Amino acid sequence: MSDLPLIQADHAVPAPTPATPTRGGRGRRLRLLSRTDRVVITLMVLVPLLLVVALVWFPALATVALSGTDWDGIGPLSEIDWVGGRNYSDVVNIYPPFVPAMQNNLLWLAALFVVATPFGMFLAVLLDKEIRGSRFYQTALYLPVVLSLALIGFVWQLIYSRDQGLLNAVLGSQTDWYGDPNVNIWAVLVAAGWRHVGYIMLLYLAGLKGVDPSLREAASVDGASETSTFFRVIFPVLRPINIIVLVVTVIESLRAFDLVWVINKGRNGLELISALVTQNVVGEASRIGFGSALATIMLAVSLVFITVYLAVVMRENRR
Repeated sequence: MSDLPLIQADHAVPAPTPATPTRGGRGRRLRLLSRTDRVVITLMVLVPLLLVVALVWFPALATVALSGTDWDGIGPLSEIDWVGGRNYSDVVNIYPPFVPAMQNNLLWLAALFVVATPFGMFLAVLLDKEIRGSRFYQTALYLPVVLSLALIGFVWQLIYSRDQGLLNAVLGSQTDWYGDPNVNIWAVLVAAGWRHVGYIMLLYLAGLKGVDPSLREAASVDGASETSTFFRVIFPVLRPINIIVLVVTVIESLRAFDLVWVINKGRNGLELISALVTQNVVGEASRIGFGSALATIMLAVSLVFITVYLAVVMRENRR
């Protein structure tokens, strides 16, 4: 009988499991928030929302509305004349720089997508192998991304300068890489691609770090080579990164502006849609309506790719 209390002590009653909070419990906790907390939460939601509406949506909608007018930006709003789709017709039919600008934007897109993006992915695959000095290489390759395109234009001026540039000194030529309309677009694309490679490398490197190592191990057991493993196993897993890279590349090619504007304000072979918008909106002959039509065309093309990106992301989240 003296052992009975010991046996009972060994079988202690387990502690009750805490109840799972219900949706009603969350509602009660929200009602218990102080007035100060509610004001802070409301401001944290409203302030960013108002900034987005004021700085993004309102200018975008105003641009679309002004694209149907011939306003010069000086007269009062009451004197704005509505011209409908005439600005769009003039852009396509009687505005000579528009076609070269579209061609240059498409060439910009092709160069970034076909050359710079695969090269950035290739560098990411190499650095993912944790080679010696990989931290240094990551920093060196990503450094141009931190710089603005305007500053990159000045940096490459040291290479492209006709009289004192490094490239002409090596080649023994006197080519005006920024001034010759036959070659300046290619020179600018090299400078822009130099920056784009580091950005793409960082995106793919982040994606590769998140790939399950067991996928590579399984492919290695099956006897697949590294190249076959990447394109048949790893690359399909990086589908969300691929979509992001595609959208980023398209948007970068459409909004390219700083580099060509610093060189010659988007003239003499460096016409781009963004430069044409600036020339017409804030140029010597201000044509707000015409420039807004050009900007609306850019907006429409960008929205197509942004919509595709959002649809893919939302589909992935539902899965």
